[in-house]
Amino acid sequence: MTRIRLVIGDPDTGQTIQLELSEQRSRILHGKIIGEVVDGNSLGLGGYEFKITGGSDGGGTPMRPDVHGAVRKRPLLTGGIGYQPKTKGERRRRLVRGNEITDEIVQVNAKIITHGSKPLLELVEKSTSPSKE
Repeated sequence: MTRIRLVIGDPDTGQTIQLELSEQRSRILHGKIIGEVVDGNSLGLGGYEFKITGGSDGGGTPMRPDVHGAVRKRPLLTGGIGYQPKTKGERRRRLVRGNEITDEIVQVNAKIITHGSKPLLELVEKSTSPSKE
């Protein structure tokens, strides 16, 4: 089981924050699909809600919302995630990953839907600081 890096974007400020999730918290995201809303309490970020917007696997293959399941496919793409055509009307087969989060996913992108009472940066620093035992 791999640890997931969660990249959280704040549409209000334009900032992004990267958070390395523990294996236990990574399991919470398994089985979720692009577009689902995740409660921040389960990730240690109380009061926040996040919408999953994408991600990638260990090889850098991007997740695409219109490819269903936990698969890697080579669909014929005309543009969008995974392919930017050089000329108008150009189409190519490109390797992309499905919209479901699995063990192979190492990065998940999300955006804030609901803000909590505390600033997100404060919660992230608290959850990543080493515990004093």
